[in-house]
Amino acid sequence: MNLLNKTILITGASSGIGYELARQLAAEKCKLILLARRKEILDSFTEKIKSSNTILTYQCDVRNKCEVENVFDDIRKKMDHIDIAILNSGVGLKASVENFDSKLADESFEVNVLGLIYCVEELLKDFIPRKSGIIAGVSSIADVRGFPMNGFYCASKAAASVFLESIRVELKRHNVKIITVRPGFVTTPMIAKNKFKMPFLMKADKAAGIIVRGIKKERKIIQFPIGTVIWGKLIKVLPNFIFDFIFSKQIPYEK
Repeated sequence: MNLLNKTILITGASSGIGYELARQLAAEKCKLILLARRKEILDSFTEKIKSSNTILTYQCDVRNKCEVENVFDDIRKKMDHIDIAILNSGVGLKASVENFDSKLADESFEVNVLGLIYCVEELLKDFIPRKSGIIAGVSSIADVRGFPMNGFYCASKAAASVFLESIRVELKRHNVKIITVRPGFVTTPMIAKNKFKMPFLMKADKAAGIIVRGIKKERKIIQFPIGTVIWGKLIKVLPNFIFDFIFSKQIPYEK
């Protein structure tokens, strides 16, 4: 697929993978619609490249359904249509059982699952009648198991992956394509506070490049890096007693 002049929406575009996606897709001469909670960063980015690209920026908290609806209503007034949406907003909140806080679960699911669903709902209003469109939802390789201290994150990403798989099958008859993006560890603000060793850590610009190439090829699943993909497949089939033994030893617990 040639991305020249395609209209591409990106959520979570103010940092990490989302920011790098915006930068690389701008170089592809795409028309960009960028959503983030920190609009000042989007505006700063836009100033650098607006001479050669059509860019709309919106301050939007995807947890707020009304905000999402209002943003999409405004987009419909200003743009002919959206070709591709990369739903990248996400949070990674840690909680040990000793410091259990269900408010962190609320935020994890509101952003990683409901925020994704709210955007999909708006996109399908246009994609299904037009019988065209691509939705790339960013999940995680962490969807394979429930890793200690990351229960809310893993559960929310597992929910996102299963949801995307479900609608991918349904939307085939409408010629709407769903892509599940499953990154491993990527150098973003989300993982900056991780105290454990992160194997196969990848820079955000490289991750974005893999996603862009995967979208061009219209892959159903884009997952990387290969080392983490293989690791995830092995972890998924580990017997429970081995999984418990390994991670009870390696994951530091907070007290």
